[in-house]
Amino acid sequence: KILQPPMIFKESPQDYIVDPVDPIIVECEATGNPPPVFTWTRNGVYLNVARDPQVSMRWRSGTLEIFFWGRPNDYEGVYQCTATNEFGSALSSYINLRVSKARTWLKEYLEPVSVVVGLPLILPCNPPVGPPKPSTYWLNSTMALIRQDRRVSKAENGDLYFSSIVAEDALTNYVCVARFPFTNTIQQKPPLILQVLTGLCDESFSFSHTAPRFLKPKGTASTTIAMLGEELILECFAAGVPTPFIKWTKDWEEMSMTGKKLENFNKTLRIKNVSMDDGGDYICTASNRMGSLDHVITVRVKSVPFWVEKPESLVLSRDDSGSIVCRADGIPRPQIQWLVNGEPISDAPKSPGRQVSGDTLTFRAVVPDSAAVFQCNASNQYGYIMANAFLAVMGKISNQRVYRSKGGLGTLEGSRHRILPNGTLEIRNTKLQDQGSYVCVASNVIGRDEKEVQLEVKEPIKIVRAPHNTVVIRGSLARFDCKIKFDSTLDVTVTWLKDKKFLILGRRMTKDEDSLSIADVYRRDEGVYTCRVKSELEEVTAPAKLTVMGTTYYSCILLLSDRPDPPSDLEISDPSERSVRLTWVPGLSNHSPIKEYLVQYTEDLLADYWLLPSGWKNLSSYPGSLNSVILQLTPFVEYRFRVITVNGIGPSKPSWPSEYYQTGGAVPDAIPRNIQGMGSGVFRNNMEISWEPLEYREWNGPKLGYMVWWRRRDSREEWKNYTTYWWCSYIIYDTDTFTPYEIKVQAVNFFGYGPESTIVLGYSGEDRPVAAPSDLSVSDIESSTLTVHWEPVSRLWLVSQVYYWRENSRLPWHTVSRRIKTKSFKANGPRLSGTLTGLVPYSNYRMYIVVANNRYEGPPSNTIEFQTPEGVPSIPRSFRIMHRHYDTIYLDWEEPAEPNGILTGYILKYQTLNVTLGDRIQVEYITPNITYFSLRRFDRYTRYKFSLAAQTEVGAGEAFTEESPHFTTEGKVSSFTFIWSLFLDIVTQGWFIGLMCAVALLVLIMLIVFFIKRSRGGKYPVYQHEPGPVTADIHESSQVTTDRHESSLDTVDYHESGQITVDSPESTKVTASIAESSQVSADLPEPRHITAYLPEPSQITVVLHESSHS
Repeated sequence: KILQPPMIFKESPQDYIVDPVDPIIVECEATGNPPPVFTWTRNGVYLNVARDPQVSMRWRSGTLEIFFWGRPNDYEGVYQCTATNEFGSALSSYINLRVSKARTWLKEYLEPVSVVVGLPLILPCNPPVGPPKPSTYWLNSTMALIRQDRRVSKAENGDLYFSSIVAEDALTNYVCVARFPFTNTIQQKPPLILQVLTGLCDESFSFSHTAPRFLKPKGTASTTIAMLGEELILECFAAGVPTPFIKWTKDWEEMSMTGKKLENFNKTLRIKNVSMDDGGDYICTASNRMGSLDHVITVRVKSVPFWVEKPESLVLSRDDSGSIVCRADGIPRPQIQWLVNGEPISDAPKSPGRQVSGDTLTFRAVVPDSAAVFQCNASNQYGYIMANAFLAVMGKISNQRVYRSKGGLGTLEGSRHRILPNGTLEIRNTKLQDQGSYVCVASNVIGRDEKEVQLEVKEPIKIVRAPHNTVVIRGSLARFDCKIKFDSTLDVTVTWLKDKKFLILGRRMTKDEDSLSIADVYRRDEGVYTCRVKSELEEVTAPAKLTVMGTTYYSCILLLSDRPDPPSDLEISDPSERSVRLTWVPGLSNHSPIKEYLVQYTEDLLADYWLLPSGWKNLSSYPGSLNSVILQLTPFVEYRFRVITVNGIGPSKPSWPSEYYQTGGAVPDAIPRNIQGMGSGVFRNNMEISWEPLEYREWNGPKLGYMVWWRRRDSREEWKNYTTYWWCSYIIYDTDTFTPYEIKVQAVNFFGYGPESTIVLGYSGEDRPVAAPSDLSVSDIESSTLTVHWEPVSRLWLVSQVYYWRENSRLPWHTVSRRIKTKSFKANGPRLSGTLTGLVPYSNYRMYIVVANNRYEGPPSNTIEFQTPEGVPSIPRSFRIMHRHYDTIYLDWEEPAEPNGILTGYILKYQTLNVTLGDRIQVEYITPNITYFSLRRFDRYTRYKFSLAAQTEVGAGEAFTEESPHFTTEGKVSSFTFIWSLFLDIVTQGWFIGLMCAVALLVLIMLIVFFIKRSRGGKYPVYQHEPGPVTADIHESSQVTTDRHESSLDTVDYHESGQITVDSPESTKVTASIAESSQVSADLPEPRHITAYLPEPSQITVVLHESSHS
């Protein structure tokens, strides 16, 4: 027969709930040659089947039969089976054995519940814990089922929800009943009396009509985790009067009901088999006549690990190579851990040729001693899967001795043990398996001595379910949990304290194994209750606060909640190179249930000679029911952690940071990226291999280096390698010119070699090409594209570089740019060709071609000339729309920048923008020598959309499209343009033209009258008189009358136009008072006169002042 290591092919399920009848069967069957020996552990401790009379193992099988003799709970725990022969050990999955229980409710007296009419109410059921989970029902006084409807309904946890209380609800008692499926046992809770109050509160508490509010879940948003392939139940209970209607939508749209079911009067949404498409936002809308309210439940789909490629056993011949692949997926992505014969592969003795690269276990040049059984464990925070696969080497397989770290059976192995220079043994990360006898052996040339030491390892005390802050109504029952886990070999005592004083138990205060109960609570019972657990090695405490509320106050006033207190006493345990367990003591919830815990971290990356600190970052969030989690970490990093509690109000302050924790080192997981090989410098006989360095987070250990592998392609030579620790490149010398090499690079550090990269092809240095392509020609010439053909040179991997430029346009008056353009083509056959695009139509071109490599270009080929045919023109330039008159729109433009041929004209299309007019598109064909157009519009509010394109014989080019501006917006461009447009609008009106003609005629008549009166004017004498005022009256008859004697020396001239001239023989100051409203004064120089203008003929007074008389 073929010798082979053991393989387990049958085992009990991981979550194994059994009926409490004799016997309990725990299966474990395996194959192997020689037949394997089976051993079991329970809760991580070796299970001695031979010494337990109630446990037996089947012949040549690992299946256990347990006869519990009325005490099944003694054998609950986590079991694991190991099958071993001389070639290795195979492990089963962890089997969590639980016995079905039909627990009873605590004997308690339930105080009547008082509630006001119209208020909502929740009657808690709190059925006993299984396993399995019991089914719950609510019965009335006659033991008949409580009738449920939209107002009264039961939740999945058994609680009974009333959206509003009515007086008839007090006509019966309420009894919660739990039924356990395995034993068909029914347990009944004491009946609860409901008292409905109608006058308890004042008029401000009127509940005749109230808007909806959510009872479960609380608030307006929540998050839930759905496991892939499992059942998801979403619940939505709302209070309000009248009873709200419940409606579900998904992502704010109508929800497809495929695979879904609405139950419990639309309050429960059940998804039987969760898929990835079921993730998203589910909106529960509660509405009545008083309003509506939405609650968004964000469903995040997660998954336990599942196999993508399950590891398969491997049989190899001596000196052969192979690999075992273990690929798993899940949400989040699982971590892969390898074990050999049940021991972590990092702690196992090193085996030559064996290498772990993530999910692949690689073997090179195997020998018989390489045979073993390997376990692949894929785990994430939601579960794990494990599979066995063995490596068998054909030929004689030598016996492998197993060295244990205790019992004196061999020298110590593994990274957790260290022998100090003085002989002291140090064991890090102590486990229960480390207990036993240890032998210290000291020897020299004279003799040898040894001493045996017995080590006992005890489990630390852990409070699994700690007491929480509690608010109760006066006269009801208060209960504090304190469930502990401890080493059964230690004596542990549990005591309770109130306000740091020992609590005296009595009739009202009773203590059982896991809790403290206080019946008929009074106000004086308020305080801080502390559960203290003490053993001979340590002491652990957990406090909680009790608050007692009055009945009326509790019914009518809502309790104010606050942010939670931060967690405390952060503790790190179960360390490994990629994970650690973090445990904390929850803070006070402050009357709002804890929703989740947010774990944050700060890290110091341990580079070779320095630390790289970082700030606080979010690591992961966990449900509020947990206070101990496994954190997935990066190797060779120093961490500190802190925890933030989140309740319905918000997050707490961060906890105090934990102590520093440094993860162990590991081989690199990452592969160097961007690997390439090419010639370096000016030399052609070398090749430089380069790559991107790993980030510090990817080092996984000190002394990071890179092992470079290379060999000539298509040759039988061995791989050559070199390890560099400081550079991200390596140069190979003495190579042939442009020779292909296969290259791969892998990262190495102090702990070993990382995974190899894929093979990359590189080339050594390149020389200057000496030949040029021949037979350069073109074909398939179109207006902007053509095909280039040429005969290649002998080295097909060279790149062909085409140079071409536009010599001139076929239009003699058109100037062009002669900028040279290039395009590269790779080799694709014995005769090469390529397509050139982007040519300008109706042009003369020239072209030549060269071959090139990464460093040099070869000599040019012969230069050829070709012409491109006519094409469509480019877009017209400088298109403008102007308003010179209000009833006309003027357009002008310039010819295209690239005519691409002989222009035959322009196509102008236009249409009104007012769709109500129903105008069709108008088309105008304009000759090429005209670059303007005018259009008369209906009124100044009519707008047009214009489209102008130039055309050749080939066709029309791209059109320029623009809309005419609106009349009301033209003034925003220029105030002068607006005023000028307004002026044009007015002067073109008929009424304005008639008015201007009338004004012109009137002005003409006035001028004629003026000149007639002017011709009738004359001079009048003014007589000199004695000193005193001289008064002259000037009338339309042109006569001047004075009241003194006349003087012939002075004259006053009056004209019909109203002009007065006063002449004086001497220098005289004249003051003229005109119409008693204004005066004109002046000295009379030579000639002596003054002129004044009158608005109309009137009487004035002229006073002449002289030295001797006036």
